[in-house]
Amino acid sequence: MTTVRYLCLLVPVALTLGAARLERSREARFAALLAFVAAAVGIAALSELARPTGWYAFAPVDGTFRGMPVDLWLGWALLWGPVPVLLRRVLPLPFALGLLCWLDAVVMPQLRPLVHLGPSWLVGEAVGLLCVALPAQLLGRWSADRRRLPARVLLQLGVFTALVLWLLPTVVFEFGDGSWDRLGRLPATWLFVLAQLGLLLAVPALAAVREFAVRGGGTPYPWDPPRRLVTTGPYGYVGNPMQVSTVGLLVLLAVATGSGWLAVAALAGVAFGASVAGPHERRDLDDRYGPDWRRYRAQVRDWWPRWRPYPSDRPAALLWLDGDCGPCAAVGAFLDRRDPCRLLLRPAAEHDRPLRRARYAGGDGHEERGVAAVARALDHVTLGWAYLGWLLRLPGVAWLAQLVTDAMIAPPHLTRQRVQARPRGDAGTRPRGEECPTPNSDSSTGLSPPSARTASPEYPPGPSPAPPG
Repeated sequence: MTTVRYLCLLVPVALTLGAARLERSREARFAALLAFVAAAVGIAALSELARPTGWYAFAPVDGTFRGMPVDLWLGWALLWGPVPVLLRRVLPLPFALGLLCWLDAVVMPQLRPLVHLGPSWLVGEAVGLLCVALPAQLLGRWSADRRRLPARVLLQLGVFTALVLWLLPTVVFEFGDGSWDRLGRLPATWLFVLAQLGLLLAVPALAAVREFAVRGGGTPYPWDPPRRLVTTGPYGYVGNPMQVSTVGLLVLLAVATGSGWLAVAALAGVAFGASVAGPHERRDLDDRYGPDWRRYRAQVRDWWPRWRPYPSDRPAALLWLDGDCGPCAAVGAFLDRRDPCRLLLRPAAEHDRPLRRARYAGGDGHEERGVAAVARALDHVTLGWAYLGWLLRLPGVAWLAQLVTDAMIAPPHLTRQRVQARPRGDAGTRPRGEECPTPNSDSSTGLSPPSARTASPEYPPGPSPAPPG
C-alpha cells in the first residue's frame, strides 16, 4: 500500500514537470497552478460528498485529511488540473476529459485496498469530471490564453471563495478548535443575520473583483492581473479591499464557529500581506505603472480607507440626467449638494443622442446606464455613499434595482428635447414613454447646473464634449 501511495503522487508530479518543460510560457505555467488549486479544492469537496453517497471511501491510513490520503489527493489534483492545461495544445478539452475518465476507470479499481469503490462509484466519477475537472480545465486554459475574461473571473471567484471560506476553515477545525456543527446548530434567525452580515462584509471584495474586470481588463489572480491601473470603485478608497473583506469574513466565521485559531489565521493573513505579499506587490505595480502608481500609493492606504475618493488625474466623469424628470432632477440636486469629486453633471438634453436612462461616462471610457449609472456616480461622493453604490452594482442586485426603478420610480423615457415635433392635430396625444411620467413641475428640486467646484479644465461648464469611447 505504501508503494501505491508513492506512485499516486510521484507519477503525476513527473507528468507535471515534463509538461512544464514543454510549455515555455510563464503565464501558462501560472495558469496551470491556478488549475491545480481549483482541482484540489474541488476534489476535497467531492470527497466530502462521496462519504454520504457511498461512491468511494479510503482505507484508514496515516497522512490523511478528513479520511482522504493527502498524497492521493495531491496526485489526483495534478492530473485533473495542471497536466492537461500544460498540454492543451496537443490535448483538446474533450479528448483530455475522455482521457481522464478512462484513466480513472482503469486505475481506481486497481487501488484496492487503499480505495474502496461503492456500487455507484461511476456516478461519482461523472460528477467529479463535470463539476471539478471541467471547471479546473476551463479556468486554466482560459487563463493561459487570456480568453473569456468574465467567465474566468467568475470561476476564480468561486474557487477562492471555496478555498478561503470553506477549505481553510475546515483545515483549522480539523487540527485546531471550532467546528461547522456549531454553526449548524444556530437558530435560523441567527443564520439569516450572519448571512446578511457576511454579504455586507463581502461587498467591497465583490465590487473590487468587478472593477478589476470592467475597468482594468484583468482578474484578482496575481499572475493574471489587470492591464490598467485600477483606482476607481473600492480602490478609490482603500488599497486592499479584497483582503479587508476576507479578513472580516474570517473573523465573522471564527465568532460563529467558536474558533480562536481561525481568528488567528485571519490575523496571520494580515501580517503576511503587510510584510511579505505587500512589498512584492508594490514593487510589481511600481514597475508596471510607474508615476501613476506612486501618486496613487501616496494618497490611498492599504487597510484604512479614505473618506473622500482618490482624486485621479484622469478626465472628470460625466453623468447625464433628465432635468424634466422629477426623480432624475432630485438625484442631480442630491449629488450636487455633496460636492462630488471629479464628476460633472450634465442635462440629458445636451447629449449627442437620445437617452432613455441616466448615463455615466468615466474618464477612461467606461459607461453605465440607469441605476448602475447613478450608483457609479456615488463613488465620487464619500465612502458611505460609495459603499451603497458598490452594493447596487452587484449582479442580481443591479437587475432588481433597475426593475423596481422602471416599475415604480422612473420608467425609461426619451428626453423631451429629442422628441420629434408633432402635427398640430396630434398635440393632445403623446406616445407612451416619450416623456417622464413625473415631470419636474411636480418636484421641489431640479437638475442643478454644474457648479464651479465640479468644473475642470478638461470639461468647463457648457455643452458637454462627446462621451469618451
